[in-house]
Amino acid sequence: MMSLSPNIGSPYPWLRELKSEERGLYLIHLLISCANHVAAGSLENANIALEQISHLASPDGDTMQRMAAYFTEALADRILKTWPGLHKALNSTRMSLLSEEILVRKVFFELFPFLKVAFVLANQAITEAMEGEKMVHIIDLNATEPAKWIALLQVLSARPEGPPHLRITSVHQQREVLDQMAHRLTEEAEKLDIPFQFNSIVSKLENLDVEKLRVKTGEALAISSDLQLHSLLASDEEHLRKKSSPLASKNLNGTHLSRVLQMNQSTLGELLEKDLVNGYSPSPDSASSSPLSLTASVKMDSFLNSLWGLTPKIMNFIGDLRSRRYSLEEIKNIIACEGAERKERHEKLDKWIQRLDSAGFGNVPLSYYGMLQARRLLQGYGCDGYRIKEENGSVLICWQDRPLYSVSAWRCRK
Repeated sequence: MMSLSPNIGSPYPWLRELKSEERGLYLIHLLISCANHVAAGSLENANIALEQISHLASPDGDTMQRMAAYFTEALADRILKTWPGLHKALNSTRMSLLSEEILVRKVFFELFPFLKVAFVLANQAITEAMEGEKMVHIIDLNATEPAKWIALLQVLSARPEGPPHLRITSVHQQREVLDQMAHRLTEEAEKLDIPFQFNSIVSKLENLDVEKLRVKTGEALAISSDLQLHSLLASDEEHLRKKSSPLASKNLNGTHLSRVLQMNQSTLGELLEKDLVNGYSPSPDSASSSPLSLTASVKMDSFLNSLWGLTPKIMNFIGDLRSRRYSLEEIKNIIACEGAERKERHEKLDKWIQRLDSAGFGNVPLSYYGMLQARRLLQGYGCDGYRIKEENGSVLICWQDRPLYSVSAWRCRK
């Protein structure tokens, strides 16, 4: 590999002649080198590598250029976090991370069929479980996409016996998100002449008081968990980390950077190499492989037991099976954050099945009609790469043969 001078103002002319594949390989080399410098605490060399990458990476370029731009910002953010005052000052006027996350998810939802298919399957499970019920209460543990519930309202309005009285309780940490959700759903319910009530709970999931969900006697309860339960794994791991590591409770400065990175991110270069070259690898400190988190299930188990205590007729679980996700904020969260700040801690499907089973939930097979709707939706995209398949009582939504999301339904075992 040829090296670039860190002081030049523009790339050497030969860089402009690189083909996309050659440029991508060169960017991978630079990213791995930079990650290793960060892990070793060699900030001067990391800075040189970041400057070199900036000549080739671009948020508006091809796939590899965009990826490199995201990883570059994440690595830089990782370094800046060692100076908390500087980090806060530089980030004080940025758009909130939550707002960016919501925007990314909205664009993703509109462009790709994965979540639409998941919502079709989940809504069909709710519709069938609530057949004949006159009072239905849905607890939405991750209120981000009103389209899911608008579609359910339309289905319920067409029931032969008439629509039920519907109450939706949504949980989110931003009041603005809940207000927008309430407006959209109330407006749609009025159009369809469905008796409807929307309840907002402003809270992080890990801080949710289940008593505030206020399940009433006589209501048929459904619980919806979409891409959210994994956040509880960070709470458990942070608790154990504080007990086991004296460094975790201190504000880190430059002298601590090397020790902390070697403890938590010594394989960052390997991780980037496996993900970018081979395309897929489990996150080395994901919840399923971290020694700390093998026992870090207190918060999760307690929460699932609380949900079981509400005796829902149906609980939908949509899980994210991707070990690395490549939006800007997700990459920044994986690389730049540790402890409770690190939300991207996904587990394998069989581990979630074990957790739900241990909490007293039994699997409910998704219906043939739901599968039929899902396949029709995918066919409408005119692309053979989108596929669904059944496995272990769940439906896997795939790109080619790689599962990206899982959808499953559960009921309380007595």
